[in-house]
Amino acid sequence: MKFVCKKLGTMIVTLLLVSCIAFFTFQIIPGDAVTTILGTNATPEREAQLRTELGLDKPVGIRYINWITSFIKGDLGTSYQYDMPVSALLSDKIPVTVTLGLMSFAIIVLVSIPLGVLGARFGKKRIGLFEICNQIAMAIPSFVLGILIVLIFGLILNFFVPGRYVNYRESFFGFLKYLIAPAIAIAIPKIAMVVKFLKNEIDNQMDSDYVRTARSKGNTDTAILFKHVLKNSLMPVITTLGMIVAEILAGSLVVEQVFNLPGLGRALISGIGARDYPVVQAIIMYMAVIIIGINILVDITYKIIDPRS
Repeated sequence: MKFVCKKLGTMIVTLLLVSCIAFFTFQIIPGDAVTTILGTNATPEREAQLRTELGLDKPVGIRYINWITSFIKGDLGTSYQYDMPVSALLSDKIPVTVTLGLMSFAIIVLVSIPLGVLGARFGKKRIGLFEICNQIAMAIPSFVLGILIVLIFGLILNFFVPGRYVNYRESFFGFLKYLIAPAIAIAIPKIAMVVKFLKNEIDNQMDSDYVRTARSKGNTDTAILFKHVLKNSLMPVITTLGMIVAEILAGSLVVEQVFNLPGLGRALISGIGARDYPVVQAIIMYMAVIIIGINILVDITYKIIDPRS
């Protein structure tokens, strides 16, 4: 219980620091929401009026306190660009990004662990080809893979129609079907990363003293791998999977543009371009909560699996 409380306290402090960075960074970068909305030909009086309406005439410290207080209460503010509550603006976009992230993570776990075990068990016989394929998959960015998938499986093989997104409210099955391709594009580099990490961890464990002792008792390498080595090798992999969550979210924001998905990626890019700070800050805080929350769950899971940690 003390461990969980400590982690939750760390989460609160981290989120406060992220909120400071997210807020104050946009106060110093070039550009102004008022100028973006009104254009360069607006009169000073109209600019002053809009600045007052948006609350931008107040000192930056007061604006931060007002914003973070409202955020804690669940009020994400009002979009400058669309003049509507940020929560309403993002309500249809969050499910897209969350579902895409969950599908990508599921593919990573379901594919990388078996491949890592097979690579450690049989990869030494074909180490050159296995390592080359794994390095290539790890080196190609997700958005490049997305473009290749659209070109090969969308335009040439016609497995799906690029850009024809299906809203989850209209057809949830069609929605999931369309997300398969971008989820694979996001997952492939991370699969290669986990496979390499797990394979190396298994190889190191197979050279341990307890494995040699098990061999001396007549156990086969396959039996030792699945009864003893795999469990010990998976513990550090759990931590790696937790860190990959951040990369999945970052990758999904870019891949969403390739597949024309109306998720947080499009809202983030649009918000930055329009200097719509309430939208951008809300997305940053949302991502921070998800990433930090999952990392805490990973730490708790690791503590449960390995009480020595």
